[in-house]
Parts: sequence; C-alpha cells; structure tokens
Amino acid sequence: MTIARARPALPIADLAGAARPAPANCRFGGGCGEPAPLPPEVQAKIANHPCYSEEAHHHFARMHVAVAPACNIQCHYCNRRYDCASESRPGVVSERLTPEQALRKVLAVAAEVPQLSVVGIAGPGDPLANPGPTFETLELVRRAAPDLRLCLSTNGLALPEHVERLAALGVDHVTVTVNMIDAEVGARIHPWVLWRGRKVRGEDGARLLSERQLEGLAALAGRGILCKVNSVLVPGVNGEHLVEVGRTVRRLGAFLHNVMPLLSAPEHGTHYGLTGQRGPTAAELEAVQRACEGGARVMKHCRQCRADAVGLLGQDRHAEFALAALPAAPAADASAARAAHRGAVERARRGEAAARAEALARLAVAAPARAARVAVASKGGGLVNQHFGHAREFLVYDVDRRGARLVGHRKVGQYCAGGDGDDAELEQVLAALSDCRAVLVAKVGRCPRERLAGAGITPVVEHAFQPIEAALLAWFGGLAERERAVGGERALGAP
Repeated sequence: MTIARARPALPIADLAGAARPAPANCRFGGGCGEPAPLPPEVQAKIANHPCYSEEAHHHFARMHVAVAPACNIQCHYCNRRYDCASESRPGVVSERLTPEQALRKVLAVAAEVPQLSVVGIAGPGDPLANPGPTFETLELVRRAAPDLRLCLSTNGLALPEHVERLAALGVDHVTVTVNMIDAEVGARIHPWVLWRGRKVRGEDGARLLSERQLEGLAALAGRGILCKVNSVLVPGVNGEHLVEVGRTVRRLGAFLHNVMPLLSAPEHGTHYGLTGQRGPTAAELEAVQRACEGGARVMKHCRQCRADAVGLLGQDRHAEFALAALPAAPAADASAARAAHRGAVERARRGEAAARAEALARLAVAAPARAARVAVASKGGGLVNQHFGHAREFLVYDVDRRGARLVGHRKVGQYCAGGDGDDAELEQVLAALSDCRAVLVAKVGRCPRERLAGAGITPVVEHAFQPIEAALLAWFGGLAERERAVGGERALGAP
C-alpha cells in the first residue's frame, strides 16, 4: 500500500480554524460537522461499549486482561513498567496473566460488576505480537461469557495476517494506534520495529509500520469490524500531521478517531519523559481534536487506561481484583445481572431522551450565537451526582441551543479529603476550570462556592442528580431567560 505524503503543516493554534465549518443543522456548536446517522447494526455494536460510545461510558464498564507482555515496536512515549499500581497509563500492569488466570479474573469481575460489557486485550505489550495467549484468552472468554463483547488494541504491525481470525472469533471492535502516515514523522516517534526477526530502524521502520497499519485498517473495515484509531499528540512532532492521519484512516473505514495527549512525566522513564518532550496543553489538544472533526467521530472521553484496567472509565478498580484476592471457587454465572443492568440502562436512556427533547424545545428562543462552556462533576450513571470536593475529574461541555457537546475531561486533585479542604488543590481546580462559565455539582461547600464565584465560575446545585445533558440545557436555558428578562443582549461569548 502506498502512503500519501502529508499536506503542508499548520500551526496548532490555527488547526481549529482549518476544520470544516458546522452546518446550519449541526446539533453541536464550535465548528464540528455532525457525523451521518449510524446504521442500526453499527448502533447496536457500540450501544454498550464505553470506549466506542460517549453515552455508553456513563453506564458500562470495560476490563483489560494483561496476557500480552511482548511488543514488536519501540515507541518514545512507552515504558512498560511492571507492578506500578499507582500509575494509570497504557502499558502499565500490576500482574501479567496466563489465559486461564485471565478467564478466572474475567468471571470474578463479571460477578461483581454488572456494568461489565467489554473484555479487551491491550498489552502490556502488543496483543498480536503474542498471538498464542491472546487468541487462547479470547476463545476462553467467548465460550464462558458470550454476552461480553471482545475487544483488542494493537499497534497494527502484525494486524493484516490476523484479521480473519479476529473476525472468526467474533471480535467486532479493534483499536489501532496510528501516530503518523509520513515516515519522516514516524521515525521521530517509533525508532524501530521488529520485523521477521530483525530490527528495522528509522524511516524504513516507520514506513513499514504505517503500510501494515493502513492495510490492516482496510481489512478490518472489509470484514465489518469497527475500528477505532488512537493517535498520541506529540507537540512539535505530529500535532499538525494528525489532521492528515485522520483523513486517511477515515477514508480506509475507521469508525472513530481518538487523539490523546502525550504523557511524558520524567518519572515514567520514557524517552520523551527523560529528554524533556512536553505533552500538549488542554487548548492544543482541543485544537487538534477539532481540526480532526468535520463529519468524523472524534473520541473525547478517553482516559488512557492501564493494560489491566477494570470498571467504568475514570474509575479504575483493578486493585480490587488481584489474583490473590479472587475467590477460590469459580464465580457463579452473572449473565442475568448483566442483562438486568442493560435493561435498566435502556429505561434510563428513554427518560434521558425525553428530558433532553423537552429542554431543547425550551431553548428554541435562545439566540443562535449564545454559547457557554460548563463543567460537570459526575461519578457515573450519566448524572450530575458528585460533590465538588470529591471530584478527581470534571467533564467539560460546550452548550448552545442545539445541545451539549463534550469537549473532554479535566483531571484534578481531590479538593476535600477527610472533611478538610486543601487550598493548593482548590487552586488547581480553579485553574483547570478557568474557561468555564459554570460547574454543575451535587453539592458544594461555602468556601469553594465563594472561591468559584470569585473566579467567575458559577457553582450550580439546582440540577443535582439529573441527567447530564438535560441538566446542562436546563441551566443554559435559565441563564438565557434571565439575561433576556433584564434586557441583556450580550452573548455569553465563545468558550
């Protein structure tokens, strides 16, 4: 497969402006082109997958089983440390598993976590560089828990020769990490690949990797397997180039593009971390993500999970399910509990859809130019249901009369621990939410309420325990009505 050369680069600051403008009927604001409606069979595949559906991540859990230790490429952002339970980043695990141990763990988690809908293999190396244990694990889980979806993440080097087997096993979600389609860019990210027993270095290795990735993507699409492409944004290396990556992978049939920030803290021990390569700012990440939109689906809710992650996104419970802590007896079949949870979610979805429709109807009179950026504290379930002081992250949305559009999530230190507030952590939270007009929470104390208000951020508790989007739209509608009542003609301002 021939790889197209990248188009001329744009500065990151200009990327958002390069994105396709929003059509008049776009449900979202901020320059996104609304993707075409999904066919029913595709909607069914993603409905309960927390990584492939932004809405599903509020309700459903995933689990990664670490059965694939070896890797066939080197990435400057990767260091697969073993037994680093306090870290949450790709490639990190606390225990490596055999396929039999993986099945035992899957069944134990499934018995305790009725939200579990997906079992995936994401390392700690590359699953397809370890085809024996990877496929044995997938086969064991498919037989023991056929209602759980199977998922796999790969760098794509060995993907083309395994597509048929993945399809035969019923793996209908595959994530491929694609950081470049230009070998010159790729050589700055991937110094070598291991191909047929030898290391291929520099641009030759990057070119080979890209060719294999694109061939694999096309083959996945040809077999009806949904493919998500992960791209790590490395400022000064591939930031501008990722727009071309997005165009290319969409043309080959990728369903979703996930542009993730580089994690490069020195303590991670990666090449980038040790050489001072910085990660992107929140503004830089958002600019590239917006530039990759324009009719495409771009993931905004990724948490860059560990290779042994368990639970809802952002609420990793892997430490609860260490092998030593698993019950000695095989776990009982919990498929009925999972089915009951799916039924409850469907009922909740119908209620959320009705609440959203009602809120949108009330917003019809709002000025088209009005918009606001709003943060939400949520601990799951798609609700505004977390105390401000307990939040370790906030979901951030852009809201206008057409709906609420997820921008991303902002990780913060927990402000309130043991009943005491930490001023330093509060300063960090205020900085993280500095571009937000309001923050919707279940509860907030007097001191942080005053500090938020002083920073120009309105703390809102009136919509506690409501569905997130309906709460956002109700707050936005109330704000528009108050401004209209006092004759205010000023727009809320672009976030």
